[in-house]
Amino acid sequence: MTTQARARRGVTFGRALTHTGVITRRNVLRFLRIPALLLFSTVQPVMFLLLFNYVFGGAITFGTSANPDDYINWLIPGILVQSAVFGATATALGLTEDLGAGVIDRFRSLPMARSAVLTGRTLADLVRNTLVFSLMLGVGYLMGWRFEQGALKMILALVIALLFGYSFSWVMVVIGLATKTPEAAQSAGFLPIFPLVFASSVFVPTQTMPDWLQTFAENQPITVVANTVRSLMLPEQSLAPLGFDQGELILQSFLWIVAIIAVFAPWSVRMYKKTVG
Repeated sequence: MTTQARARRGVTFGRALTHTGVITRRNVLRFLRIPALLLFSTVQPVMFLLLFNYVFGGAITFGTSANPDDYINWLIPGILVQSAVFGATATALGLTEDLGAGVIDRFRSLPMARSAVLTGRTLADLVRNTLVFSLMLGVGYLMGWRFEQGALKMILALVIALLFGYSFSWVMVVIGLATKTPEAAQSAGFLPIFPLVFASSVFVPTQTMPDWLQTFAENQPITVVANTVRSLMLPEQSLAPLGFDQGELILQSFLWIVAIIAVFAPWSVRMYKKTVG
């Protein structure tokens, strides 16, 4: 057993948390200091919001309302969930960049917990999503979006969306470690996300879809979480025609989040150990 391996085995839980905090801070600062990363992470979701609301909003019926102005209230919760999932791809890109630059090898030579590298990476992207959410809600407010169910439900909605994005970050860790290059990671990361996002209730109610697609859309996690966030944000009078059961949706969302993390976090750790030794 090497000196570094013996040192890592002696790392206490408290020190592991400290190491995780250091890696998280490093990744957050890197994101803030690279204009291209900052621009892509913030501009893309805002563009989706503007384009779908002003280009398609007049043609899309919100629930049973014919008022196109209502579409922004339908769209904001969906775009938040979409941004959290799309933003998770940054985990795969950042990890592959660190692998290629030899940063992971330098981390491996230090007496630090292995878990700190992956957990710090995913937590940094959770912080980034929080910043993006703040910007999007500000833009949405200027576009006419309002929430009417109180601050506590608003906070719960944001927490669920952020945790869902965090769970997908672990999916992206697996993809990043499997592909090993930023270009491959970006393609492989978006490949499963695009059909899940667009075949969901992010942009339109699933009731408008063909029966075969509606069955899939209503039972996949992005629709469940988007509808959960919606049920916590939309005015209560808008929820009745949609048939949302808020309590059931919240439970289903947390079950999806826990299930995704339970599968992909251990898988990520095993792959990381095989990759870096």
